[in-house]
Parts: sequence; structure tokens; C-alpha cells
Amino acid sequence: MKQLVLILLLLIGWSSVAQKSITLEECYQLVTENYPLAKQSKLLDAQNKLDAEVIATSKLPQLSLDAQATYQSDVIEFPLAMSGIEPLNKDQYRATVSVNQLIYNGGATEASLDLKSAQLKTKQKQVEVSLYQLKQQINQLYFSVLLAQESQLLLKAKKTQLEAKLKEVQSGIKYGVILPTSDKILEAELLKIRQQFNALESNKATLIETLSSLISQPLNTSTIFQNSLTVTQLQTEIARPELELFQLKKEEIENSENLLSKQNAPKLLGFATGGYGNPGLNMLDNSFQTFYTVGIKVNWNIFDSNANKKQRESLAINKDFIENETEIFKLNTNIALNQQQKEIDKIESFITSDLEIINLRKDVLKSADSQLKNGVITSSAYITELTNLYEDENTLVRHKIQLQLAKANYNVIKGE
Repeated sequence: MKQLVLILLLLIGWSSVAQKSITLEECYQLVTENYPLAKQSKLLDAQNKLDAEVIATSKLPQLSLDAQATYQSDVIEFPLAMSGIEPLNKDQYRATVSVNQLIYNGGATEASLDLKSAQLKTKQKQVEVSLYQLKQQINQLYFSVLLAQESQLLLKAKKTQLEAKLKEVQSGIKYGVILPTSDKILEAELLKIRQQFNALESNKATLIETLSSLISQPLNTSTIFQNSLTVTQLQTEIARPELELFQLKKEEIENSENLLSKQNAPKLLGFATGGYGNPGLNMLDNSFQTFYTVGIKVNWNIFDSNANKKQRESLAINKDFIENETEIFKLNTNIALNQQQKEIDKIESFITSDLEIINLRKDVLKSADSQLKNGVITSSAYITELTNLYEDENTLVRHKIQLQLAKANYNVIKGE
């Protein structure tokens, strides 16, 4: 008994795994997390940290080592009155260690760090935009799978109806009410349904495999794709990540302008140099000596032929370009939203007509069913009416899925 309970629990657990379900929103989230492009965001962050550390080193003491040995063709000569002074050697040697410490540079270091931070945000937002653009591809695959699922359900219903009708026809043939071979026509139609089902299953498997690769999530034909898209009221307010990207680009330009404004500021540095050489600082002492110098210095580029000003003017033009790109994007997006709204309205009108057509087809099929039972029409005539109803029901299902797809695409275009 315990073994039986254990087997049942295992079967239930296996069934729950096999019947895994997924929603459209989960697909969006998974492609954002797992698509290879998503890795770039972390790489950009790591790269930015390294760049920031390099920029920050400008505030640290800069240490340099310099060594040289020279031979010169002539040296300073002293007059006869100073003949007691030893003449300088033509071969001279010097080794020095220098330390430079930035004291003030007008805030250029902080401005450089701010620019790097702005560049990081822009690049990461560009990655987000590229990932967002995958949503329409996800929509197409997801709703194509839904359409295959619904078509399979309709095909199964048609198959069940034909199998029931086949039993009735076989009984009618047995008692001579229905013409012989009528059952063969129904059996042939059932074989066609099997072919159609296999084709749908193969197409569905291909779609699921493609979607699975995009979102890096194991999916199979037993996975249940939830048709849970809810759209309350279609709004035209645009909230696309591209608009945030345009804003970040403008902020990046503003940080570049700020850095340029500080590049010509005076720089104050402290320095110290210690060395050992022959001669040392005392040129009259012709021997190896230690020496040192300490001090501060100011570096100020007071004229650069207006290069800095022209660079800032160029950046201002770039900002105008971004403003223009923003206007173009909003215009094109509004046009796309308007077109998508028209598509939604068109499909909704199709669905209204589909429902009317299906009601009429059901009445016709009901009459054909009665006529077949009484031997008034052949199985071929019945199958024709059944197929007409099935095709119209399939059209209704296709239009309903297309409506869901159109609304999902509307949301993506809008930025929801």
C-alpha cells in the first residue's frame, strides 16, 4: 500500500512538472535577464569602475624615477684667477626621484568622474533599449504558440464530432438507412485531421524551441502558455526606454561641457625631487653628491586659440541633434500607435462578423446532421458543412489571438 501511495505521489509530481505553465510577462522578464546581451550591463559596470579608478589616481602622488649618464664635448672653464678650482668632468651622472602632488585643478577630476558615470548610464540604457526591442519578437512567438494550441483544441473537437458521427453512419449502413461507403468518407476525413494535427504539433514545437532559446528557459510542447493578457484602456502616452536614453545622452553632453569648462582652469601642484649625481646642484663641486628640491608650481593655459569654446559649441549642436531625434522618435511612435489602434479596431469588427457567421453555420450543420441521419444527403455533403463550421471557428480563434497580439504590440510600442 505504501509503495502504491509513493508511486501516485511521484506521478503527481511528474505531472506537475510536465504541465509547467508560463505567461507573456514571464517571457519578457526572462529575455531581459537571460539574453546574452544582458551580460553587457555588468561588463560596462566593471569597466566603468576601472576607468573611475584610473581618473581618481590624478589626486594621488605621482612618482617618477630618472637616471642618465652623459658625456659632453665641452664644460664650463674658469679664468686663470680661479685656477685653483677643479675643472668639471666631461662625463656626468645623475639619478633622481620626483614626486608630484596635484593640489588644485579647478574640479576637473570630479567633472571627469561625473562624465564617466553619465557615459555608463547611457550605455546601460542602450542595452536596455536593445533588450526591449526583443519584446515584439517574443509577442509574435508567444501568440503563434497560443494560436497553435487553440487550433489543436478545435481540431480535437472536430475529430470527436466526426468519430461520433462515424458510429451513427456505420449503424445506419448496417440497417440500410444510409448508403454504403458513407463511413469511408468520414474515415478519410479523420485521417486528414490526424495529418493536420501532426502539422500543428510540429509547427508548435518549432515555435516553442525558438522561444525557449530566446529566454534561456526549458520549454516543451506540454508547457501551458497562459492567455492572460489584460488591457484595460489603450493609452497613447509614450513611456519607451528610448526617451530615457535621449535624456541620458543630453545629460552626458552637459557633463562633457562641464569638463571642458574646467580644463583651462589653473592647476596647482606641489613637487619634490631628490637625487644623487656628479655634479650635484653645486656645479663647482666636482664630486658625487646628494641633493633635493621642493616647491609648488602653477600651470595655466591662458590661450588655446578658442579650441575649448569651439568644442563646447560642437557639443551644443550634438544636443540639438538629440532633441531632433527625440521629436522624430515621438512622431514615428505616435504614427505606429495610430496604425496599431486601427488594426485593433479592424480585428474587433472581424470578430463580430465571425460570431454571426458561426451561428449561421451551426444552424446549417444541424440541418445537415438531420438530413444525413435520414439518408437525404451524403457524408460528403455533411463533411462540407462541418468543415465550413470548423474553418469559421478557426478564423474566429485566429482573429481573437491576432487581437491579443495587436494589443500586446500596442503596449510594447507605447512602452508599457
